[in-house]
Amino acid sequence: MLTAAHSSLAGKRDHVLLCLCRNTNVSLLDSTGELFQNVLTQVAEQFSRAFKINELKTEVTNRLAMLEKRVELEGMRVVEIEKCRSDIKKLREEMASRNNRSQNNRKHFSLFLEDNKKLTPRRDVPSTPSCLEHMYHDLGLVKDFNINPITLKRWLLCIHDNYRNNPFHNFRHCFCVTQMMYSMICLCSLQVTTRLPTYFSQLRPRGLQQIRQGTITLILATDMARHGEILDSFKQKVDCFDYTDEEHVTCLKMVLIKCCDISNEVRPMEVAEPWVDCLLEEYFMQSDREKAEGLPVAPFMDREKVTKPTAQIGFIKFVLIPMFETVMKLFPQIEEVMVQPLRESRDRYEELKQIDDAMNEKKSENLTNGREEEVAESFKQVSYSTGFQFLLSLNFSCIHIN
Repeated sequence: MLTAAHSSLAGKRDHVLLCLCRNTNVSLLDSTGELFQNVLTQVAEQFSRAFKINELKTEVTNRLAMLEKRVELEGMRVVEIEKCRSDIKKLREEMASRNNRSQNNRKHFSLFLEDNKKLTPRRDVPSTPSCLEHMYHDLGLVKDFNINPITLKRWLLCIHDNYRNNPFHNFRHCFCVTQMMYSMICLCSLQVTTRLPTYFSQLRPRGLQQIRQGTITLILATDMARHGEILDSFKQKVDCFDYTDEEHVTCLKMVLIKCCDISNEVRPMEVAEPWVDCLLEEYFMQSDREKAEGLPVAPFMDREKVTKPTAQIGFIKFVLIPMFETVMKLFPQIEEVMVQPLRESRDRYEELKQIDDAMNEKKSENLTNGREEEVAESFKQVSYSTGFQFLLSLNFSCIHIN
């Protein structure tokens, strides 16, 4: 019995020990797993921190590169603006000196005609849009509209590259129109304002449509077929002009763009004269092609009917001066720098027309006298021939009688 009891106790002891071992192993496994999990978590955190540091380094590097690029671009823009200012200053000084010389040149202009000398085309327009870019900065458009300078430069270059190489309607003409508008804005102390958001990228479709429609309206205003209509409308508003009236302001913008579009005669003679030649060349090219295709030709484009003085006198007297004088009622300051040069240009072309008329009259007289002399000479030849024939016949008759 003792043996059996002892065996039973030994079995229970072994069972207890086995259970204890099992519990100990389970607890050890649990603690080991927890420790391993903690180690993995710490490793993951370290890796995460390392990657975040790398991402932060990458972000900081990219930002530094962007800032450096921006500083570089801003520096280039400042240099270009200063260069443009210097170029514009030189142009203004040169134009002023030429304007003084043109007063003396007008007195001797007939000598150029007698010597068959032609004015050298000097239009003083840059081939790149750098000066246009300066105008945008000078008027505050870049700042007020938050325009990216690089975007502005690319846009102007795109316009420059896509203009057709016509004799007159080319990028140089585009520059001259913009330059004249810039001058009128500065001279008349006009302000460029807008009620739209300053970021074009933030505009809603309605705002973009408004800008597009305004641009189309001003472009179509330059059509000379609507000249009388637009000018008459402005004449009705100019005496009681209201800057708060949107219709009045739109009409003013249409008239200003018209003035700038056909303003070459406002410029000094040595600049304006070649532009007339370019315009007539473009007109004649069009009329020649229309004739070749059997299409009707406008009289003012026909090279067989148009002369420079007659074309310019009518255009200046009946189109330019009345329009600029109407604008002068609202902005009297333009009389000296714009209206007076137009009057001088009209007088100069009238003098040229008188010279042309005198030369044509002299040619006609020479032609008439030449024809009279030719007829008289022919009559003499006929008379001599008839008399000689009579004498010959008389001699022959005498010989026959003898």
